[in-house]
Amino acid sequence: MTSNNPDVSNDPGAPALVAPVLISLGANIPSPAGTPARTLKAALAALAAAGIEIAAVSPFFETEAWPNPADPPFMNAVASVRTYLQPIALMTLLHQVETDLGRKRSIANAPRTLDLDLLDYAGQIHQGQVTLPHPRIAERRFVLEPLKAVAPDWRHPVSGRDVDALLNSL
Repeated sequence: MTSNNPDVSNDPGAPALVAPVLISLGANIPSPAGTPARTLKAALAALAAAGIEIAAVSPFFETEAWPNPADPPFMNAVASVRTYLQPIALMTLLHQVETDLGRKRSIANAPRTLDLDLLDYAGQIHQGQVTLPHPRIAERRFVLEPLKAVAPDWRHPVSGRDVDALLNSL
C-alpha cells in the first residue's frame, strides 16, 4: 500500500516521523541573533531549516535566573516538534544550534546565550548518552509552565503524573 501523505514514506526502510517531541528553549544573555527573545526565535528558525517540523511553540515566559537570581532573567519556551532524527542525532543538532548562536559551555548553570534541552521524545524512556525524559523536568517550573501551554495533556513517561500535578508539587 502506498500513501499520498507527504509525511508517510512509501519506503518501508525509511525512518519514521516521530511526534510529539518536546524541546525547551532558554536564554538570558544576548547572542549574535540579539536579545534572548530573538535568540529563541533564531533557534526555532535554525531547527526548522534543519528539517525539524515545528508543530507548536509556547508563549515566551520571562523567569528569574536559577540558581542565582542575581543573574539576568531567562526567556523560556517549549516547542512541540516532529522529526525524523533519533534522540542522539537530535541532541547533536540541538548542541550545534546552541554553538551557532554563541553558547559557550563553562560552569554549570552559568548565564548563556541559548540552552536547548530534549525534554521528551514521544514518551520514550532511555538512560545513557541521552536520558529521556529529561531527568530534571519535574523540578523546573520554568519548563513545566511553557510545556503546559503546548502540551496540556502531557504525562511524565516514568511517573505518569500530568503537568498540573507536577506544577502543584513544586
